[in-house]
Amino acid sequence: MSGEQLAGEYEHGIDPKYAAWLAQELDAAKQAGSQMIVMVGGGNFVRGAQIAGHGIKRVTADHMGMLGTMINALGLTDIFEKQGVKTRCVSNIYAEQVAEKFVHRLVEKHLKRDRVVIVAGGVGRPYFTTDTAAVALGLELKCEIVLKATKVDGVYDKDPAKHKDAKKIDHLTHQQAVADGAIKIMDKAALGLAMEQKMPLLIFNAETTGNIKKASQGESIGTTIN
Repeated sequence: MSGEQLAGEYEHGIDPKYAAWLAQELDAAKQAGSQMIVMVGGGNFVRGAQIAGHGIKRVTADHMGMLGTMINALGLTDIFEKQGVKTRCVSNIYAEQVAEKFVHRLVEKHLKRDRVVIVAGGVGRPYFTTDTAAVALGLELKCEIVLKATKVDGVYDKDPAKHKDAKKIDHLTHQQAVADGAIKIMDKAALGLAMEQKMPLLIFNAETTGNIKKASQGESIGTTIN
C-alpha cells in the first residue's frame, strides 16, 4: 500500500479516518480466513528518488524514504489496535525502541496468532521500491498472491484519468506487464521478480469497501497478472 493512499484527504501525513476504515477492511478479510501482511510505502512523507540530489546522496535519500515507511507503520499499528485489530509492526530498518526486527520465524508466529503484520523499511536496502519489497516479502512468507492497492480498479491500456476511451485489462501475463513500457502501475524490478518466481499479482482499487476481502478470496476484481 502506497504512502499517498494513507494520506487520505490530506496532502501529507496519515489520515486517521482512512486508517481506521482500512483496519476494518483488513479485519473483514482476516475474519474470512486470510492472513494479511501489509507492506507500506512512505511517499506521504518522503520519496527517496525525488529528493536525491542537491547534496543528498541517493543512498541517503532512500534511507530517508525507508524511515517514512516506519512512521506510517507505527501510526497504522496504533490505529489498527484502537479498532480492535490485533497488529504487529516489524521493520527491515533496525529501530528496536519502536519496532520489532523483521525475522522470518517471528513474522510466521504473529500470523499464526491471527495478527495483521505491518512491515516497514522495504527490503532495508537502497535502490529497491516497496513494490519490489512486497513481492520479495510475499515469496519469503509463501503468500498465495501479492495485492497492489491502488486508487483505480486495475490496469488500463492508457491513463484513464487523461483518456475517456481507456479500456480496462482484466488479465495480463507477467511477460506482457514487463514488456509493455506503458504499464507503470508497478516498477519493472517487482514485475520481473514476480515473473521469475511465478508469483501472481492483483492490481485493484483498495478504496472500495469490501474489495480487500474480495481480493483475498480470489474474486474477479481488478487486473490479474500471472
